[in-house]
Amino acid sequence: MNFQDSFTKELFEKLFSGEKKSVYKFLKIEIDELYKQAKEENFTGPIIELFRKLLKYREMDNISAESFGFTKNQLFELAEKHRKIDEHGVTVGGRVLRALPIVEEANSRVAEYIEKKDIEAPSGVELWDQIVENKKKIQKILGISDEEWNSYSGQLKYAIEDVETLSKIIELPEKAIKDVLRVTQNYRMRLTPYYASLIMPENINDPILLQSVPTGEMVDNVGVEIPPVAADHSPARLIDQFYPRVVTIKSTNMCAMYCTHCLRIAHIGKKDRIYNKQAYEEALNYIRNNKFIRDVLVTGGDAFVLPNKLLKWILNELDNIEHVKMKRIGTRIPVTTPQRIDNELLDILEESNDKKPLRVVTQINTAQEITPISKEAFKQISKRVSAVLNQAVLLKGINDTKVKMWKLCETIQEAYVRPYYVFNCSYRNPQFAHMRVPIEVGQDIIECMYGNISGDAIPRYIATAGGKIPLHRTNLVDKKNGEIILRKPWSGEEVEYPDANPDQYYDDEKFAFKKYYE
Repeated sequence: MNFQDSFTKELFEKLFSGEKKSVYKFLKIEIDELYKQAKEENFTGPIIELFRKLLKYREMDNISAESFGFTKNQLFELAEKHRKIDEHGVTVGGRVLRALPIVEEANSRVAEYIEKKDIEAPSGVELWDQIVENKKKIQKILGISDEEWNSYSGQLKYAIEDVETLSKIIELPEKAIKDVLRVTQNYRMRLTPYYASLIMPENINDPILLQSVPTGEMVDNVGVEIPPVAADHSPARLIDQFYPRVVTIKSTNMCAMYCTHCLRIAHIGKKDRIYNKQAYEEALNYIRNNKFIRDVLVTGGDAFVLPNKLLKWILNELDNIEHVKMKRIGTRIPVTTPQRIDNELLDILEESNDKKPLRVVTQINTAQEITPISKEAFKQISKRVSAVLNQAVLLKGINDTKVKMWKLCETIQEAYVRPYYVFNCSYRNPQFAHMRVPIEVGQDIIECMYGNISGDAIPRYIATAGGKIPLHRTNLVDKKNGEIILRKPWSGEEVEYPDANPDQYYDDEKFAFKKYYE
């Protein structure tokens, strides 16, 4: 008997090495039915199922295939039939002894995630019915018509910026309200009615609530005031530059919603600002005069809050600079205020992308931010630009478990967005030290994705320390006194990077809104 490969030979040895003994009638009937189907049908499935069942009974009860009346030649004929049907000549032995067990083992690795993902980390699509109820309540309290709700201007007009309005929308303990009042004396708070509708009221530390409503830690954590973000990497007005071929234009301080973990939270100012033409010209002149620059990120604040006319002008000026080959726009608008994504804006994006590649870089931190509306916004954007990329921030209570991060990455991939980066929450801002996650926790979360979810759904884990340093374990040189020593892969330079305080991270009892319910 000439077996096609060692796998099939091994399979036959297993099947016929058991005891020849009487079997239950119902088992014999089952196997006879499978054999008949395998003989008559021109599919590989019935053949595989027959061999799997025979192997199962051999391994469970040491029953030889002979006990069911089979000879080696009979089963060999089926093995040959399988090989000839299969387009790639895959053998029964390879499929039954190797491929299927590998799949079963892989399935066992993700079984817990599949079971928990929609409970522990529901998306805004799955929560949509509750979000619609939340919307009705908010509309009634604020007096917003459907027309205003569905417009960008209406969302900004009714944005929640003070404690009095907040307390009408979200039921919080008196202590929490007092802390929000205390924080907003120094830091801005703003969330659109739409984004507020994503908050699930029964969840004490709801991930949308944590990102949009500040808690007392933001004041209590503050130590020595630090310089504005990238002040040591700003060679020109409105410009940040960490790399020779990439620059950022900070085009405005405005956002439709101010996040509680914002890098520029201490320096964003109390008033919304769109800068004068001279400021933008200085930034553009710096780019024009530096021929090394290839890639320009227009951000803010949030670049999509810029008036269409101004955004179009900036993109057009960049397109006219010969050595600028790529452009990016940084925005959270599609998840905080998707009503902004209209045809006029989409036409501007497409026009610029037709000249040179334009990518939209967003920040989505929880699957809860993906609703039918935000998903549609990303779908429309993806039709007009070369790529839509996500830069999440690893945040305690929001996305710091395997289930939450996997669900986030799979959900945004399904919403036409590619997971790109996961940033370790910055150490530069003591205001949100309570939201930081230890690097080792982040490494475990990201690295366990490999082999379990789609490759292009796996983001890179990054620390910002004078540039973006990948947090592969090989880049962690040492750890001492709470400081991580990181090596910059592009230069070999070693830098100190403060890790999250593990005692603070693992203390859940008083985290954020929980302490108000003691």
